[in-house]
Amino acid sequence: MNMTRMEALLNEWLWQEEYWLPPGISWRDTEMEQGEGHFPLPRDLIYTLPLAFVFIVLRYVFERIIAIPFSKCLGVKDRVRVRVPFVPKLETFYKHNSRQPSQSEVVSLEKQCGLSQRKIQTWFKHRRNQDRPSNTKKFCEASWRFVFYLISFTAGLCSLINTPWFWDQRECWTGYPKQPVADVHYWYYMLEMGFYLSLLLSISVDVKRKDFKEQVIHHIATLFLLSFSYCANYVRVGTLVMLVHDSSDFLLESAKMLHYAVWTRTCDSLFIVFAVVFLVTRLVVFPTRIIHTTMVASLDLYQPFFGYYFFNALLLVLQALHVFWAYLIVRMAFKFAFMGKVEKDERSDAESEVDENEEEEEESEEEGDGCNWEQKKEVINSKSTSLAKNCVLNNLTNQRNINSRLPKAR
Repeated sequence: MNMTRMEALLNEWLWQEEYWLPPGISWRDTEMEQGEGHFPLPRDLIYTLPLAFVFIVLRYVFERIIAIPFSKCLGVKDRVRVRVPFVPKLETFYKHNSRQPSQSEVVSLEKQCGLSQRKIQTWFKHRRNQDRPSNTKKFCEASWRFVFYLISFTAGLCSLINTPWFWDQRECWTGYPKQPVADVHYWYYMLEMGFYLSLLLSISVDVKRKDFKEQVIHHIATLFLLSFSYCANYVRVGTLVMLVHDSSDFLLESAKMLHYAVWTRTCDSLFIVFAVVFLVTRLVVFPTRIIHTTMVASLDLYQPFFGYYFFNALLLVLQALHVFWAYLIVRMAFKFAFMGKVEKDERSDAESEVDENEEEEEESEEEGDGCNWEQKKEVINSKSTSLAKNCVLNNLTNQRNINSRLPKAR
């Protein structure tokens, strides 16, 4: 009885009409008769959780059956990393304390292990590089996202191109909130939310990049946006938001795949296409078409309410992330213009700067070792040559001394 009463109080508080619906409209006004169509219900969102686990399983199978063989066909190569010797105390500290010990911690470890500070710092550097994801792993992750975004964008465009709100965004509010949802748009919502939920669940094991925090915020804001828009029947606006995002995401993931395969020219060309599509859709279409219709055009029909402010706040969070990523893309565009090639994916392709610097240092050390070996070979050769010359000179000198003594003996 108490649980039932608490559930009733929660529903009464959570589903208050002033939170979800414009003033003067009740939940009864949204009821549809049989045959009119399907009205979005909050309980439909429960299906996104099993869909997320289905996506995780499909990704596991896809990466091992399709992505890995495909990476070999494209010529993706993994860097051979130095395997550090197993030191129990250093390994325990690495896993349970910190991957980057401070100077005081290095001194403490020096006393415990009996190794010099330089050897301990070198061990941690190689150990961090040892855990860095391989190019094959990053290629598999990018290929999985590429396939989903491409299919999602193609299916979404086919389902929306004949709708009136695709061409005139003011049609998003015609008949609101009593707007039936087509089956294709229902599944468009469920699959998209299930996919983003799967990304959020697996983000701890995915490749961590510079914009890791921004990616987490993006996934959470997207899930909140889609969930709220579905419950409040902002489905028409929500489908446009998903389509705009998918239009450039599959280009980004395809550019990453070619980057890992070292198809430099094709990758650079595809990056230019991605940059143009991203800047146009995220900085022009999204604010002028979608945000404008939710913040301005909707006021011609309804007065502001809680759902109006909450929904637009989420859209502005996404727009702030768009501006942040656009800044990184413009930086890359300048590098491409002045240097003639795209060195890094400033948006999300590179891991933390510390790991990148360590890998560069490791490469320079290897090159330095090679240079030292060449120098040593030259020194050895020069010494052997001079030694041989000295031996010849000594023999000639001894021979002359012998010849000069022969007449005296006679």
